[in-house]
Amino acid sequence: MCGIVGVIGRQPAAPLLLEALRRLEYRGYDSAGIATLVEGRIERRRASGKLDRLAAKLAQEPLPGTTGIGHTRWATHGAPTEDNAHPHIVDGVAIVHNGIIENFAELRAELVAKGRRFESQTDTEVVPHLVCELVARGLPPEEAARAAIRRLEGAFALALLFRGREDLIVAARKGAPLAIGYGEGEMYVGSDALALAPLTRRIQYLEDGDVAIITISGARIFDARDRPVERPIVQTALSGALIGKGNYRHFMEKEIFEQPAVIGDTLRSFADPATHRIVLPALPFDLSTVPRLLMCACGTAAYAGLVGKYWFEKLARLPVDWDIASEFRYRDWPLVDEQAGVFVSQSGETADTLAAMRHVKALGHKTLAIVNVPESTLARESDGVLRTLAGPEIGVASTKAFTTQLATLACLAIGTARARRLLPFEREAALVQALDEVPARMHQVLERSAAIQAIAEEIADARDVLYIGRGPMYPIALEGALKLKEISYIHAEGYAAGELKHGPIALVAEGVPVIVVCPSDELFEKTASNLQEVRARGGRVVLLSDRAGVAKLGDYVWRAIELPAVDPFVAPLLYAVPIQLLAYHVAVTKGTDVDQPRNLAKSVTVE
Repeated sequence: MCGIVGVIGRQPAAPLLLEALRRLEYRGYDSAGIATLVEGRIERRRASGKLDRLAAKLAQEPLPGTTGIGHTRWATHGAPTEDNAHPHIVDGVAIVHNGIIENFAELRAELVAKGRRFESQTDTEVVPHLVCELVARGLPPEEAARAAIRRLEGAFALALLFRGREDLIVAARKGAPLAIGYGEGEMYVGSDALALAPLTRRIQYLEDGDVAIITISGARIFDARDRPVERPIVQTALSGALIGKGNYRHFMEKEIFEQPAVIGDTLRSFADPATHRIVLPALPFDLSTVPRLLMCACGTAAYAGLVGKYWFEKLARLPVDWDIASEFRYRDWPLVDEQAGVFVSQSGETADTLAAMRHVKALGHKTLAIVNVPESTLARESDGVLRTLAGPEIGVASTKAFTTQLATLACLAIGTARARRLLPFEREAALVQALDEVPARMHQVLERSAAIQAIAEEIADARDVLYIGRGPMYPIALEGALKLKEISYIHAEGYAAGELKHGPIALVAEGVPVIVVCPSDELFEKTASNLQEVRARGGRVVLLSDRAGVAKLGDYVWRAIELPAVDPFVAPLLYAVPIQLLAYHVAVTKGTDVDQPRNLAKSVTVE
């Protein structure tokens, strides 16, 4: 959510800031702006909508200057208008801000009582007003900024620019990510390393409560207790090359088709092809004795965790409590002694997931992060990390991150079952072999993209779509419905197939598409019965199954998508692909913004 960039340099800042903001588009936004210092005064350009509108404005009205800040805004307080777009400027202080100032109403009332006038509807504007009040009392900008920031409550990251100070940016984070970049005679600040990758690979991550005084020569950092601290400078592995779509129409399409490769990379990091064994790194808890797991995440990552729950309980006989992080935080869940927490996130910056992990740690339990960004806050603060090797994922609707999360959880479940002496060598070898074959089977599914597109074009006019599945296919049904909602704006719901008769079947009417996720496994016949219930009520059944399943049910369905036959254990990985393609092609048919759907952000860094 939102994106922050800043630069103190030797070359024109505006082009650098605009390029960095383009690399932050994936986070989601609805307006953008840039401010620079021009002969000591602050000038800015802002625009509602996409970055192309800001770029056009900059082309018409260039911004000189070598020091500046930029922002992509995802609206919270105030509509996505130019007046509410960042940067905000008050009396020679400019700000860009990600997050929510929870006590802004109290602060605003205080400032209005002192005669200050506000020009926007945002919570952000209270910050430069606070700083200006303190500067007016005689504090230098650095001290005024630090004092003002200490009064803020909520989760935020911000950067401040000051009139007449080409050598200064003040940055701070509390609950939202922020990093400092070190260049050759230049300094940078950004919401993540991806934004700064073209400029530098030397990155310093701020920790919660940090305030940084950034000058051309480096950064001085003060922690939450206002003590000077040192934070390590690390080399990021991210490429400086601008990430492109290649020959694909959208990032989402590109990332769907990258899945065989990134699944292969992820599996190779855990599976030994020579011995057909899973080799896990050292973990913060003993897999052989841990009595129970907590699986916690948000959105698509939560559905990956729910598949993991089925795997761990069936294969390793290890009970798993599953919850979405935003609910877990407030439930006062009674964890058992020695229970460990597993937290799944693409970005590693999801606010609710981070808060849930911190709560579990505070209770004295061990935590494990399954995360795609190794330098993220979740990765740094968890007791242990398992990486998903999806690479940068730009499309807001998660695809390759989801399947690499599944691959990682599958390997962890196998390793856990072996550690608990519940998995004979022959069965482990068979499961590892089944995982090794997933990339090739995924290629076969991707070759059916045109056939799935034809079905999607017939579904695109639907008002409602239902998804059903049993066992680990139930979370795949949930994920399918989420994908369709996210990018096509069609109302969709996922259900456990056996629950149809307990209410949802009332939604089935003539012509309503129902996607049935039904591999030939031990639950096939049960799901087939639910399919017949849908058919009897006029629903348009789209069957996802293998050749044997299609042979048995093909005469009873409206459309069938035949998938390769695989071991039921790895079926969730494979069946994720056609539901992604279906959602993608429906969205393209409807003409929606596939990569940046309305109201959504890639990384949800506030509640």
